[in-house]
Amino acid sequence: MSGNTGPRSAYSTEAELVRFGKPERAERADAARNRARVLDAARALFRAHGVDSVTMDQVAAAAGVGKGTLFRRFGDKAGLAVALLDARERDLQTAILSGPPPLGPGAAPADRLVAFLAAYVDFLDENLDLVHLSETARPGARYDIGAYRLWHRHVAVLIDQADPDLDADYLAHALLAPLAADQRMALHEDIGPARVRAGLATLARSILTNGSAT
Repeated sequence: MSGNTGPRSAYSTEAELVRFGKPERAERADAARNRARVLDAARALFRAHGVDSVTMDQVAAAAGVGKGTLFRRFGDKAGLAVALLDARERDLQTAILSGPPPLGPGAAPADRLVAFLAAYVDFLDENLDLVHLSETARPGARYDIGAYRLWHRHVAVLIDQADPDLDADYLAHALLAPLAADQRMALHEDIGPARVRAGLATLARSILTNGSAT
């Protein structure tokens, strides 16, 4: 009997992942320039002083834009973090959709799943402060972010390809749970990225090997 009680046909192919990506927005030239100035200023301030220490007022001043413009465009500092992460997330999305295997197409689903989890560990550790800010802006924020929905769908598709009898949607959340930024931040010093990658690989392969038999 199948353990997957949700609809499986809606996202049955990897091409469907594209819809979970962030659509490009057409911008006026002046708006694009202001956005670039804000992101450059925020990136430099965050690098120099740390994400928690920088205020939106400081970002606006460094970028030479009004506070109202900054808040209208990005909402709050968490929105600014999401915008800064966008290009880096797109790089990972591109690798998933069209990069070489095992992260990209062409490898077995289990190998691709392990490769993605390892790549996301590296991405998370390289951008931990920004991801933490974006995921903890409010209760449940992590699950509303477009990037999380994309990663979740990718993991669910791979699980479903490996074993259609598994509850892919739930197990995708379970595999991503140890990669919540607040947990990663709390355990960063005690559990380095090598242990996280190895542990997730073991967990993923165990789920795919033994899940249907339970």
